[in-house]
Amino acid sequence: MSIHCCGNESEEKNREISKQYKSVLWIALVLNFSMFILENIHGLLSHSLSLRADAIDFLGDSANYFMTLFVLSSKIQTRAKVSLLKALFMLSFGVWVLVEAFFSFYGEVIPTSLTMTWVGTLALVINGIVATLLYRFRDGDSNMQSVWLCSRNDAIGNLAVIIASAGVYYFSSKWPDLIVAILMSALSVNASLHVFRVVKNELS
Repeated sequence: MSIHCCGNESEEKNREISKQYKSVLWIALVLNFSMFILENIHGLLSHSLSLRADAIDFLGDSANYFMTLFVLSSKIQTRAKVSLLKALFMLSFGVWVLVEAFFSFYGEVIPTSLTMTWVGTLALVINGIVATLLYRFRDGDSNMQSVWLCSRNDAIGNLAVIIASAGVYYFSSKWPDLIVAILMSALSVNASLHVFRVVKNELS
């Protein structure tokens, strides 16, 4: 009798955690998609590759949260396959930024440091909120880990954008912006490889 009771309590606890996780994901989805729109617009206007890279990252995270919401109750194999798609997106994002950075080497336009600073600061605040909300779920399956890694990487990327804006202003050069964009690319590729490894274990 007590075994069944404990089992029911465990199931109820899992349902409550799932409910809380869904609420956090919806909040994260709305915040990230809003920042994608704002950051993409100002990234183009300010000629900042690091802001545009961060904007695409926000879009990827929005898709990440959206997909995760619809597979939470699925079998682990299904969740793992969705994680695989998200890992492929992170890898594609990293490669895209590297290609953009390569072509930007030959440009002469210097990004607008003031725009990079205030947009990067706002993005850092938003990602800090999201990362804090997701922190308690960071040790779950590959889906939960991929969501947490995206949020963590975003916060690191935002801080790097702010540092880059100071470098652009101080040196009157595009190089700090490009360097940060490349670092964000490397961070995304590294996170995708981590998710690939977790998915491999879940599917084996």
